[in-house]
Amino acid sequence: MEKITIMTDSTSDLDITYVESQQIRILPLYVTIGDRTYKDRIELNGAGVFEQVERTGSMPKTSAVPPADYMQAFEEEVSKGNQVIYIGLSSKLSSSFQNAYLAAQEFPEGSVEVVDSKNLSTGIGILVTEAVRMREKGESAATIAEKLIQLTEKVHVEFVIETLEYLHKGGRLSGLQKFLGSMLKIHPLIQVADGQMFMADKLRGSRKKTMQSLLDRAVADKEHISDAAIFVTHAVMKEEAEWLREQLSSQGLTNPIYITEAGSVISSHCGPHTIGIIYLKK
Repeated sequence: MEKITIMTDSTSDLDITYVESQQIRILPLYVTIGDRTYKDRIELNGAGVFEQVERTGSMPKTSAVPPADYMQAFEEEVSKGNQVIYIGLSSKLSSSFQNAYLAAQEFPEGSVEVVDSKNLSTGIGILVTEAVRMREKGESAATIAEKLIQLTEKVHVEFVIETLEYLHKGGRLSGLQKFLGSMLKIHPLIQVADGQMFMADKLRGSRKKTMQSLLDRAVADKEHISDAAIFVTHAVMKEEAEWLREQLSSQGLTNPIYITEAGSVISSHCGPHTIGIIYLKK
């Protein structure tokens, strides 16, 4: 049987206990605040980003996993006789995947399979969990990679942003949009499609109301949700995430439902009090 190493980057935002139990290898992206650079989820978490922004007034900047990091990681696994399946952050959101792809070309064909998740956060993580399930069934690395590519089109990601400040200062929102959003108390509902983020709706009102809207949308889609795990992912919103998990469970969904917290890279772009629901469609 093939020895398969499943590898992803830190933006997959999976719980460290799960990562360690399944021997998943994580390569960190980087976050720079002021004159210091940190490894995502190793040296800095999401809460740490927000604390430093508040303290220093400097907005974070993120950077991709460099090619040298991929080369080293792939070499370490291939030299042990392992085949590698790498599942990375959308190629349309970061150069990390392109760096991984170029590094993979330096190894014998079939040694390193690279999969563009076309997603972010636990939109990547949910594919990693599926890769683990397929590895447990004894499927080959090539077959797993092929099935994962097909599954990318079935990943459903929706999240609500509390503040427009981080999107604006990160260059993803114009000044006018930020002004209007603040004035009207608009909370963007973001979806991911074809590897990119887009605004699916503009929710208005209190946090409680936007949370209910997020829940209602998932419940309305429950007949189309597969039996894979469901993730509630948040940026410093633990209590609200627990509430969402409880509400989802009360709707007759038998899926395992996990709570995960956004790391420093994802938090740098979405800002505090962002929360989302991620699942696979049938």
